Amino acid sequence: MVFTEVTIDDLGQIITGTTPPTSKTELFGNEFPFITPTDIDGVNRTVVTERGLSKQGYNYQPRYLLPPNSVCVVCIGATIGKMCITSEPSFTNQQINSIVVDIDNYDPFFVFYLLRLQSDRIRAVSGGAATPIVNKTVFSDIGVNVPPLPTQHKIASILSAYDDLIENNTHRIKILEEMAQSLYREWFVNFRFPSYEKVRMVDSNLGKIPVGWLEKLVDHVDYLEGPGIRNWQYRQEGIPFLNIRTLISNDIDLTKVNYLDEDEVNTKYLHFLLRPYDHVVSSSGTLGRLVTVQSIHLPLMLNTSIIRMRPKSDRAPRWLLKHFLLSDYYQNQINALATGVAQKNYGPAHLKQMWIVVPDEDIARKYEALVEPIEEMILKLVQKNRLLRQIRDLLLPRLISGELDVSDLGIVINDNGGN
Repeated sequence: MVFTEVTIDDLGQIITGTTPPTSKTELFGNEFPFITPTDIDGVNRTVVTERGLSKQGYNYQPRYLLPPNSVCVVCIGATIGKMCITSEPSFTNQQINSIVVDIDNYDPFFVFYLLRLQSDRIRAVSGGAATPIVNKTVFSDIGVNVPPLPTQHKIASILSAYDDLIENNTHRIKILEEMAQSLYREWFVNFRFPSYEKVRMVDSNLGKIPVGWLEKLVDHVDYLEGPGIRNWQYRQEGIPFLNIRTLISNDIDLTKVNYLDEDEVNTKYLHFLLRPYDHVVSSSGTLGRLVTVQSIHLPLMLNTSIIRMRPKSDRAPRWLLKHFLLSDYYQNQINALATGVAQKNYGPAHLKQMWIVVPDEDIARKYEALVEPIEEMILKLVQKNRLLRQIRDLLLPRLISGELDVSDLGIVINDNGGN
């Protein structure tokens, strides 16, 4: 396969994003997505953000608008090298350099996969003392090798097939989660559960609530915060432990874990080891991010800034507990109780002050029977996505490098190139 050496600057127009003045509230709205590094998880190809700019925001800075299929790369901060590709006209903030790809010579999706493979190189050229940064000039000058456009289309088509399946599964997961949360709200926020008309309601800080349903969290939930682990304890292999960066898209990214010596875990940290169906929740920085542990993740242990949640009462079974942890009930409490200026934190001392809505055992069993099939389907879809990502990531370097030569394969390309 023939390759041509070019720079990122040759791939298209590079645009560094910007943030409109936050004092001008009229510039913000829901007309155009506004992407920031926190929206880019490094796993999914596209992003969904609740932030956006209005039409006035567009008029304020029209030259920063990115068309669909622009490649966005984080170039400032701890997440340098994370990237996504836009699915609609979008803006980004100043921490992101984006490439509006020259589609006459390059396939946008090939460029996305090409740069994903270069993420370590992008991080390696960062400068800055307090905050790492890859400025636009340095970013533009990074050299890459590209095959002819027809081959780019074929490579992009192969890799996109996996990401298309992942995105379809992710959409299904979102629908299932909304179904479960909708049922939770109906039963435990609106209190329209089976035979609710026969239940006595009493006043509470939530308004009218079934008698006996507002309880202390500590009475129904077994929670445990991870230990503080120092860098000198890290090993190249052994028992992996969680950090907030590993909690991504309903899953645990085991490629981002650090390790402890197995003997040290067995002598000091056995009670921090996780079990299948434990819920782990972030308690520092991004508060309340939740993942349910699966057998494939194990062995695995907690670290500080992560709290493990387990039922210890039949009134707060596995999935009811999960849905409570995702509900406004819980999120509002941790936001109100969390401490810290630069970075919010909460822990066991705060959890002791929290309450939980728990029904009687009969209602809890009925609820669990309804939502368990939904949650098990979510876990299966998460597993499928994990496998698809593994296969894609195995193919990625071999296709981009030409080790797997697809130039002569009869792959039919649609009008959108690799998409």
